[in-house]
Amino acid sequence: MDLVMGAMGNLAPKLYQLLKGEYELQKDVRKKLEFLDQELESVKPALDQVAQVPWDRHHEQVKVWARQMREASYDIEDLLDTFLVRVQGSEPADQSKLKRALKKLGGLFGKAKARHDISSAIEDIKKQLQEVADRRDRCKINEIVAKPADTSAIDPRLEAMYKEVTQLIGIDKSRGELLSMLSSPQGNEVSHEKMKIVSVVGVGGLGKTTLAKAVYDELKSQFDCGAFVPVGRNPDVKKVLRDILIDLDKKEFRELKYDILDVRQLINELKDFLQSKRYFIVIDDVWETRDWKNIGLALVENDRGSIVIKTTRKSEVATGVIYQLRPLSDDDSKMLLFTRLFDSGGERPANLPAEACEKIMKKCGGVPLAIITMASMLVGKETEDWLAVCNSPGFYRGNDGQQAHDTEWILSLSYYDLPMHLKTCLLYLSVYPEDYFIPKDRLIWKWIAEGFVEMKTGTSLFQRGEEYFNQLVNRSMIQAVRDEKGSGDIFACQVHDMVLDLIRGLSYEENFVTISNDDKVTSPSGNKVRRLAHQNRVMKQLTQQEDDTGIARVRSLVACRCDIGSWVLHPSFKLLRVLALERCDCEKGWQGLKHLGDLLHLRYLGLHGINGIYELPEEIGKLKFLQILDLEWVMDIRVLPSGVCQLTQLVCLRVGFRTCAPDGLLKKVTSLEELHICIDNLNDESKRQFVKALGNLSELRVLRIYGILEGTVQSDLAQSLGNLHKLQHLSLGYDYRVPGEEWDRVVQSMFRRLPSWISPACLPSLCHLDLVVEDIDEAGLRAVGGLPQLRRLDLQATVATSGSTATVVIAGDGFFQKLRSCSFGGWMVQFVVNEDSACVSFSLWNGKQQGALAAFGSSTEDESSSRSVPPTVMPNLQHLEFQVPVRALYKDGNGSCRSLGLRCLPSLRNVSVVVDCEGASPDEVEKAEAELRHAAQLHPNSLIPRLLKVNYDEMIRHSTGQISDKSKDGDDLCEEEEEEEGVVSSAGDEVIATELGADPTSA
Repeated sequence: MDLVMGAMGNLAPKLYQLLKGEYELQKDVRKKLEFLDQELESVKPALDQVAQVPWDRHHEQVKVWARQMREASYDIEDLLDTFLVRVQGSEPADQSKLKRALKKLGGLFGKAKARHDISSAIEDIKKQLQEVADRRDRCKINEIVAKPADTSAIDPRLEAMYKEVTQLIGIDKSRGELLSMLSSPQGNEVSHEKMKIVSVVGVGGLGKTTLAKAVYDELKSQFDCGAFVPVGRNPDVKKVLRDILIDLDKKEFRELKYDILDVRQLINELKDFLQSKRYFIVIDDVWETRDWKNIGLALVENDRGSIVIKTTRKSEVATGVIYQLRPLSDDDSKMLLFTRLFDSGGERPANLPAEACEKIMKKCGGVPLAIITMASMLVGKETEDWLAVCNSPGFYRGNDGQQAHDTEWILSLSYYDLPMHLKTCLLYLSVYPEDYFIPKDRLIWKWIAEGFVEMKTGTSLFQRGEEYFNQLVNRSMIQAVRDEKGSGDIFACQVHDMVLDLIRGLSYEENFVTISNDDKVTSPSGNKVRRLAHQNRVMKQLTQQEDDTGIARVRSLVACRCDIGSWVLHPSFKLLRVLALERCDCEKGWQGLKHLGDLLHLRYLGLHGINGIYELPEEIGKLKFLQILDLEWVMDIRVLPSGVCQLTQLVCLRVGFRTCAPDGLLKKVTSLEELHICIDNLNDESKRQFVKALGNLSELRVLRIYGILEGTVQSDLAQSLGNLHKLQHLSLGYDYRVPGEEWDRVVQSMFRRLPSWISPACLPSLCHLDLVVEDIDEAGLRAVGGLPQLRRLDLQATVATSGSTATVVIAGDGFFQKLRSCSFGGWMVQFVVNEDSACVSFSLWNGKQQGALAAFGSSTEDESSSRSVPPTVMPNLQHLEFQVPVRALYKDGNGSCRSLGLRCLPSLRNVSVVVDCEGASPDEVEKAEAELRHAAQLHPNSLIPRLLKVNYDEMIRHSTGQISDKSKDGDDLCEEEEEEEGVVSSAGDEVIATELGADPTSA
């Protein structure tokens, strides 16, 4: 389905199913269906021709005709789907023969009426198609359809577009100027300085947010607290104030009680919190003075040297000291363009006409967004294509003072350069609010449910959708969000507000998405609403007027950040294919889905980040077309209804670690590609049957099982996993965010040691691995290190862990070659270069086997030795997390963590260390922290470790019976950091990483 073809691509197979299937069609109905088939066949070539040409190049009459054909195709698909459901019925297939016979006898009259209704509806559509065809003939559409431009085919996935600029070109000067404006004239003496407010002003796409973020990241460590919060054009000031509170102190302000406070109360909370703090707050993208005034009321002038940066496009909104951000210089503009295009270090290739480059530079006007977008469009194109762009209509508009106007033109040009399927996928992003954090996987599954993703031989629909996503990233139409502290994978995206303006306008014009952020729902020219997006509003019941105007014909309903407390899914939404409720508020025991069983066409059901839903209706088993059921972070549903076992078309089933599987889930649900489920509710035999059935899921790519797996269940699991050759993500055990009181219960035993089936031979495609293990031995560690595609490894020790140590001698390549993120929860690590400098000993120790301590104190590392180049281990590792058992380390006086050998990890960027204080003295803890900082500083990248103390209440106390204030205060800070870090490094779903703290839908 796309903007021109509408539902055309789905109609042929459905008509074929009706005409060739074993259906008792009345003679006149069959003839009418045959007419539809023939008419659509005659229209398709003309629509294909229209689809090959940018929409803005078509004659207006062509656009009108194409829109009418598209709407007719939607109506036809709605009709065919209704026919198929009403005639086929929707009862589960495992009923007894007698029950089915009785049902058939009882439904004869109903089916006859259904066929009569269908016949009348087909007659109406036949007349509609005839009118559209007559219009096509009268206007001679075929003669005025524009011809496709004569351009060379390009591959949007060219390697050049995957390469990133290693630095922010042109930002050094502006960053230095802004830092100078913010610097203290008294050096470090800040106790009596007034608060500084600096407004960064500039046109859209100029890089205001990028500049503010760079300065914020550089300075925030000098302040007691900080926040970076976007505002946007139509902000919910209450949400903005709450986001500031959460950013300032995630530990204190993440409580849900702050949701019920009004603006006045939130301002008071902020003022109380900031009263004695030196703070640094960035308020990004402010559009209106009134919004800034409301936010400004919460800011406290306390003579502590606090800083507030505000970014805005409007000079009238600017206050305080104003920094006018200027466009890039000509040299920086060219460097950015050529680096993005050719990875040429900013040099223009000799075969590229200088004239074309100068024209493009002038058109972009030094606006980074315009330059990057232009580069994304031109990558891989020939010289004549560059010249064609320069000669295109609108290119010679004046530039003086029109950078924003020209950037919009360039974005529009880039949009029309997209292949048709990418246009459709991009426009779908308009269902999300401004500054929304869009999880990649959920977006792709929605595309699939909508029918936007075309099947490709040898590639699953999800992988094909992932290609679409990457192409949009490569063309700079969406902004990728990476897991910077983990595997480095792209896990989400955001849409620049200028791109969002573009696609919202196009979506409205083409009746693609209807956005409702108030009490009104309108579509252009009174068209039927096909996709409805509710944003930041209180959702109300469907009125009779809205039902009569066709709003109940929606195919997709997405609600983001809405109040759904009194809203109930209307039973007339019978054609709904996608239902997604994300980050919405509802009352406890919410029953808004009581009519869910009526949505017989539903393909996607997503409830994300919603508390108060205790169960799903058993009638969910009627949704035989359902492909995706996503209930992750719906924490109050403890067991899925047994009706889920009837959903034979499911390809994705995601629930949280508390939501359990119904018994017999995998007997009929055999097409899964992604499965997240808890099985602790099952008895031993049911668990065995479950893990055995896993071996039949040959398409499974992602598997996350929460629960205890013991005895024969583990061996059955091993056998099943050997059949899953496409498996990429494997997580076995409990989520590390399980509440403390439950932790002891759920991880008494997981795996005694690393299973032998975790090996390159069994799991050649494995990218992510999360396991809970008791021991790690050399054989297991070597096997895991040989997994050829592994990018993230998370090994967590069980509570019952006994003495454990493992050492692997690494010589040459082949050990964790692609690993980017590694977490050893419960183990200390060390890399020791052997005497001949030809190999490295990699050791793990959990502090409970004292004889293994020698390896962690026997080598030394100083400034002089750090200058030599050691052998490389884990060449791509960027994030490392491990634990230091302080008391065990210093027990005999010989232990040390000064010589960890981190220099063997050349790509390392982040180090997180859990400092276990149990049984240690405050002096020993301080010593360990100092040594860890020293070891990290010796790394060529001069690392600053993130130190996360645990068990500080169990440190050895002083004679006064109290822990030193310094230790306790420092630990409070570390506990907060630990909560945040633990989520990101262990969850495997970074979309949720900030949901427990900062709002993930904000950038």
